Amino acid sequence: MSNVHLRKLCITRGSNEIIRDLDLQIEPGEFLVLLGPSGCGKSTLLHSIAGLIDLSGGAIEIGGRDMSHADPSERGIGMVFQSYALYPTMTVEKNMSFGLKIAGTPKAEVARRVRKTAEMLQLDALLERKPSQLSGGQRQRVAIGRALVREAGVYLFDEPLSNLDAKLRAELRRELKMLHQTLGSTMVYVTHDQAEAMTLATRIVVMQAGRIQQIGTPAEVYDLPANRFVAGFLGSPSMNFVEGSIDAQGCFSAGAITLSLAGGKAAAAVTLAARPEHIHVDDNGPLHATVTLVEPMGNHQVVWLDCSGQALSCIVHDARPLASGQAVRFAIDAARVSLFDPKNGQRL
Repeated sequence: MSNVHLRKLCITRGSNEIIRDLDLQIEPGEFLVLLGPSGCGKSTLLHSIAGLIDLSGGAIEIGGRDMSHADPSERGIGMVFQSYALYPTMTVEKNMSFGLKIAGTPKAEVARRVRKTAEMLQLDALLERKPSQLSGGQRQRVAIGRALVREAGVYLFDEPLSNLDAKLRAELRRELKMLHQTLGSTMVYVTHDQAEAMTLATRIVVMQAGRIQQIGTPAEVYDLPANRFVAGFLGSPSMNFVEGSIDAQGCFSAGAITLSLAGGKAAAAVTLAARPEHIHVDDNGPLHATVTLVEPMGNHQVVWLDCSGQALSCIVHDARPLASGQAVRFAIDAARVSLFDPKNGQRL
């Protein structure tokens, strides 16, 4: 396994600056996920590590060596792309071994690596098949296997599950997590799917417009978002935002919504944010609202409330009957809310 260190990285395309002065330290053996909306620069960043994109400035170190201008083949990386990119006329075995043979790896070593990787990915029985004879999930396993046989120091994944259906994505996500636990390799994974990021990552890098917004464990970025963008991007439904103020006694107020905050500092304007799971429909709750929409989700319901014009989403885990137009009472867990500066969006 290897570490990856990005120093003051700059990437431009024409006059368009994609990434500017980006610093990132990826530790040996960690599963780092680059998360953000489409166009935020996460794939560009990954491709720069792979050597597929030229740098405008800064440096890339892999395993302690400066690889800023090294060829992709010299970087000691294995990469899995969004598309399977398999050779259609070759068998699974030949697809997996092709790169090793081109690199001049001895035949016995090629056979050992392919056999070991095929067993790990449950491809043993498929080695003589061609891609057209495989399912989408099996093809992606082959693409992953082709990277793993390199026994590289760093593995890069560019949204490898996005072309699969929901069930296959969940299955392969679990397999990737177990694969990382088995190998202990350094993995960098790009996705816009927050479920993938939360379940796979040891650390998440949240990006927007070519800038890192927050780096932390899944729990840190979810429970303690650094700014309003991170708070709104993570979670489904996303955080509820309420614009209000805090008085000298630490009481937040916004129309009909009032909430006593322990240690809350007086502020003429503040944005309060609460996750849907921290808003509870409760017959004894201090706040009143009207149900506007109920979304059954199987093991829970997403319930949308109108509290004097303020729209709020909450999650109800029991099967109580709720319907549009119904008057309810609710409570907000004051210990779990976040506060943001309404001007710059930063966490207070």
